[in-house]
Amino acid sequence: MRSINSAYAGLPGSYLFSEVARRVRVHKEQHPEENVISLGIGDVSLPLAPAIIEALHGAVDEMGRAETFRGYGPEQGYAFLREAILKHDFLARGVELEADEIFISDGAKSDVGNFQELFGADAVIALTDPVYPVYEDSNAMSGRGGVHENGRWSRILYLPCTADNQFQPELPETRPDVVYLCSPNNPTGTVLGREALAAWVEYARANDTLILFYAAYEAFIRDDAVPHSIYEIPGADEVAVEFRSLSKTAGFTGLRCGYTVVPKKLRARTADGHELSLHDMWLRRQCTKYNGCPYIVQRAAEAAFTEPGRTQLLEALSVYQTNADMMLKACRDMGLRAFGGVHSPYVWLETPGHVSSWSFFDHLLEKAAVVCTPGSGFGASGEGYVRLTAFNTPALTREALERISRVL
Repeated sequence: MRSINSAYAGLPGSYLFSEVARRVRVHKEQHPEENVISLGIGDVSLPLAPAIIEALHGAVDEMGRAETFRGYGPEQGYAFLREAILKHDFLARGVELEADEIFISDGAKSDVGNFQELFGADAVIALTDPVYPVYEDSNAMSGRGGVHENGRWSRILYLPCTADNQFQPELPETRPDVVYLCSPNNPTGTVLGREALAAWVEYARANDTLILFYAAYEAFIRDDAVPHSIYEIPGADEVAVEFRSLSKTAGFTGLRCGYTVVPKKLRARTADGHELSLHDMWLRRQCTKYNGCPYIVQRAAEAAFTEPGRTQLLEALSVYQTNADMMLKACRDMGLRAFGGVHSPYVWLETPGHVSSWSFFDHLLEKAAVVCTPGSGFGASGEGYVRLTAFNTPALTREALERISRVL
């Protein structure tokens, strides 16, 4: 076959986390006696909550009885889960949405990677830098990247987030068609406050720009003055799509369930000026390419919004929040510059001595048997940083920090 998507030929190297996994695998093969501790990839360590397990078992039993068996479900998700999400995540915060504006999926990563299919090949994309790689790579795979040089794509508009601007992206002077925002942020662990988010909504409304808002870590926000949803900002339902996930909130990294909100007020235009509903476009896309999140998983997800489920999830989240507190304090006690970790499971750590991100990664792996994630894998502005995650057990997190302290 000779006719392929040539955009793939321009992709640099391998996916960040694949390269991290490869280096860790090689190290373990060379040092089988070592207990390698990961503070790298953001996978959870606590088991599913009892309420979720109970719901999962109940749904499995239903699938074994003819009178309650279910085959194909609605591609956009069962009403019972969409309504539970609406009630607890949005109406409870004064956000007015409708249940059919919520689309259930197998995770926020899939949705944010797929949503770019709705954009034209000439759309101008703006990304914060550093950035979660799927935002950048999925657009590059669709041909919107241009040429990749010095860690950046020529056609993508980058918004540097550094210590100098408190990791807050500045409003772009050049108008983008689409801008990706993430709060609490992956990888920096910082948040966009209400004033900053309101400025972005105002900018989007004035410039006919679509915001793709990634809110997968909103459950870690500890101060209600920080918005959990972009729809807490008036007018956002006219300019923003929001992506959420149960991976970190409820430990669904292996079970897979997320949801995307596409308000009916969102409109887009074709090249000839014809107006379309983004809600209807996404519905059409999902119904064509996706058969829906499994029934048993959606029943398990529903349990996360019950009173027992919510109580149990808060207990689990408190463990990870305590880990984040521990990491942030330990890093600062070592004399290192560290950010995030307050409203987020991520600590963004500046490498000592201005060594490169991958050099520091290799140093911790070789000398301490601890895994982090190199900041340069998140973009050019991530060079000189690494990301630490709070999702390991408290005991292993503490041991990892002690090892890091010894080798530094």
